Amino acid sequence: MACAMQKCGGVSFEAGLQNSQSPVEIVALELIFLCTFAFIAGLVDAVVGGGGLVQLPALLLFLPAPLAASIPAVFGTNKLASVCGTGMALLQYARRVRMNWSVLRPAGGAALVFAFVGADAVTRLNPALLKPLIFALLVAVAIYTYRRKDFGDFHRPRLRPGHEKFWGIIVGAGIGFYDGFFGPGTGSFLIFIFIGWFGFDFLHASASAKLINFATNIAAVCYFVATDNVYYTYALPMALCNVAGSLVGTKLAIWKGNRFIRGFFLVIVMSLIAKFGYEFLRHR
Repeated sequence: MACAMQKCGGVSFEAGLQNSQSPVEIVALELIFLCTFAFIAGLVDAVVGGGGLVQLPALLLFLPAPLAASIPAVFGTNKLASVCGTGMALLQYARRVRMNWSVLRPAGGAALVFAFVGADAVTRLNPALLKPLIFALLVAVAIYTYRRKDFGDFHRPRLRPGHEKFWGIIVGAGIGFYDGFFGPGTGSFLIFIFIGWFGFDFLHASASAKLINFATNIAAVCYFVATDNVYYTYALPMALCNVAGSLVGTKLAIWKGNRFIRGFFLVIVMSLIAKFGYEFLRHR
């Protein structure tokens, strides 16, 4: 993605990094803001997902206008930064939480493949058609989680090993396709499914969701890198800050436990509902 050299307010510095076509001059203050939001996004995403609610709007707001105008490059920059934080969260959880790898490995593989299928489907179908359905599902998830005070408090896997693998592949394929095709709320839906269907508690559900999130993000990053839709000058320092936020977030989640994650989960779901509601009213 060609990127013109931009000077904003007359104060800029050469970052020393280039994308594959042209250098990008960046403003120090812009990068500070973006890195701050990347840290917050990494923290939020490590606990319950939803880091894109923080990081993507920040990119649209603080990138120079000519760069922000390229939506694929904005998405690619966001994904490259966030996949690093998701990968770090996965490593941290895997060290401290017992992961059901017999379920998660096939689920992650299915998610990786079907994320590509979903990304390809975007060229044939309009993702906006899903918005009313996703809005309704998020409202149902929020109401159910709020009313069930013990939801996700206990780790009691309820499926037999063979059934766990089967449903893991089904969930990985479905969520992978959704994330590639549309995206918002992926982490929230994963956590809800792992608790409601598999019988995990919030901590194990959040840890498990990270593997599938990581797989779908890898698929997206491969696509955006291959099509030269990443602003590396911004993405790489943001990735470091996203990783730092992820380290803090995983430690908080493991230390505070299920009740803390449940509260965070409800905040993220309500934020997604507000986002969808705002977009619906704005376009009426």
